[in-house]
Amino acid sequence: MLLFASALLMLSFLTADNSISKKERNNAAKLLKDTEKGVIKEVKGLSEAQLKFKPGPDRWSVEECVKHIAMSEQVLWQMLEGSLKEPAAPAKRSEIKVTDEELVQRIEDRSKKVKTNEKLQPENTPYKSMEEALDAFKTDREKLITYVKSTEEDLRNHFATLPFGPIDTYQMILFIGAHSNRHTQQIKEVKADAGFPKE
Repeated sequence: MLLFASALLMLSFLTADNSISKKERNNAAKLLKDTEKGVIKEVKGLSEAQLKFKPGPDRWSVEECVKHIAMSEQVLWQMLEGSLKEPAAPAKRSEIKVTDEELVQRIEDRSKKVKTNEKLQPENTPYKSMEEALDAFKTDREKLITYVKSTEEDLRNHFATLPFGPIDTYQMILFIGAHSNRHTQQIKEVKADAGFPKE
């Protein structure tokens, strides 16, 4: 019996713990919570006219920004799940060219405009109103925060490929938080426009 217990103990030391660190969990959860609060704060109390105001024919309204955020949350979560179904590939780590901090900064940087794909265009989302989109966003964000706090998945050795190169699935979670902040900044830009309705 003692021999069996010793063997189990040895095995536990030999088995690598590939889950993310406590610091990584906390950092990701904080980013997700803070960026969720940012979206909610910027749209709170806005009138229908304010929600639908567009600074220009090729610019999004506040409501359209929220619809895009909500739809992106779902699509990026699906990408994350799909990546985790693939076998872990530790050798691919050397292909990652961005740190966690650089990734967040790159996604949040609005000086570089990026055209979204058709599926994520606000008019192509299933949401009929800002409230419906915001509810979906809150639900999905809560699910993601719970996930990052508890998952034992090997997030650093599963990967997704984005236009600028591969990132690991932990970075995918950071990407989701940073993406919503990118569009919170866009909402602020709409609200700062000279033509934005006073009420």
